[in-house]
Amino acid sequence: MSIQDWWLKIKVFIEDGIGQWGIALLVLLTGIASFGLGRLSALEDARPVVSIGQAAAGAVPALPEGGQFVASRTGDVYYFPWCAGALKIAQKDQVWFNSEAAAQKAGYRAAKNCKGL
Repeated sequence: MSIQDWWLKIKVFIEDGIGQWGIALLVLLTGIASFGLGRLSALEDARPVVSIGQAAAGAVPALPEGGQFVASRTGDVYYFPWCAGALKIAQKDQVWFNSEAAAQKAGYRAAKNCKGL
């Protein structure tokens, strides 16, 4: 079968398949799509306007002033102050470091469950 034969079969199928019902179906689908797009644009207009204001005082807890990394006197790992492990360290057992190098020099290693270390 040649390419021309295939093209003729496709052309006949399109002409027979579309015919009068195909045009009606095309008009119906166009109407449904137009209605849907109109509803979508109406929903876009109904969205509330987003405004950015100042956060209420105390909404975000302040970081401790001890440093950037914290470890426990009885442990061997250091954390960021906001990591779960750091939050469990008692205030009296906290050791603070300003850099990872300082924490490592003191004999501590990075916590494996604290993202970013």
